[in-house]
Amino acid sequence: MRILFITSNRIGDAVLSNGVLQSMLEQYPGAKVTVACGGVSASLYEAVPGLEEIIPIHKQKHHAHWLKLWARCFTWRWDAVIDMRGTGISYFLMTGRRLIASSKDNKAHRVVELSRMLDSVEPPSPVIWTDAQHEKKAAELVPDGSKVLAVGPAANWSGKQWPVERFVDLIERLTSEKGILPEARLVVLAAPHERAQIQSVLSCLPKSHVIDLIGHDLVTAGACLQRCDLFIGNDSGLMHLAAAAGVKTLGLFGPSPEWRYHPWGADCACIRTPESFAEITEHPEYDHRHGVESYMKTLDVETVATAAQELYNRGTE
Repeated sequence: MRILFITSNRIGDAVLSNGVLQSMLEQYPGAKVTVACGGVSASLYEAVPGLEEIIPIHKQKHHAHWLKLWARCFTWRWDAVIDMRGTGISYFLMTGRRLIASSKDNKAHRVVELSRMLDSVEPPSPVIWTDAQHEKKAAELVPDGSKVLAVGPAANWSGKQWPVERFVDLIERLTSEKGILPEARLVVLAAPHERAQIQSVLSCLPKSHVIDLIGHDLVTAGACLQRCDLFIGNDSGLMHLAAAAGVKTLGLFGPSPEWRYHPWGADCACIRTPESFAEITEHPEYDHRHGVESYMKTLDVETVATAAQELYNRGTE
């Protein structure tokens, strides 16, 4: 059994699609898997069971990257091609089964929409795959001990990034003597180029309490998140990674639709600005370009702290 899995360059979209691949792996134990994806999300798939190859897709003019992918894959007879990008490339490959994602229902959560590819009764929850090597590394980075609060204070667009100073305030509240995670250690996750903008988060607690995971590969980050007690972050790929890792995850939303992209799972929740997605994005002064100020400023620390406490206490009462 050979499976070709074509998925996204964006970390969040890739994570949300992983449940589809996991469902296929459960249907066909021992299947050999080739993953084609953008370079940003490639490390997510290093520990996929039965992995044969990861083919990085680098965007080129005139869609030449898809032609190159076809050239790499057309000589094989695939048992299944799973195209999460909706490219239609599977129609030009020899395969026994074609599963092609669509984005026709933007009112449904993306996980629910993707589940329709499989005719599943229950949407397949996103997963991350780890192995002994990554789990050992995670145990070294986040050793056993006191509770761990993880945060993802950056975002791929300034408009949906909650102000960093509010993350600092929130962290200090939650880890204070009267907080829900007194004396907790802090895990900080972000991409390497985001370090400067979130530096104040790294320095808000004593160095002995801060675990800097900025720039780590995604599988190691996921394995570290599995060792945390609570994650709070902007709507981002790291938020979806945390949810897939099984940690209690609180997502912060403003100019993005929470019904479409909230963190998926029973131990997840989201909180948004008082203004709805439509109120923000349909405002005459709304600007979706890079470099704009945050549209998250009306979401106050008290509201997020209360939501975090409710999520953290869920199932313990």
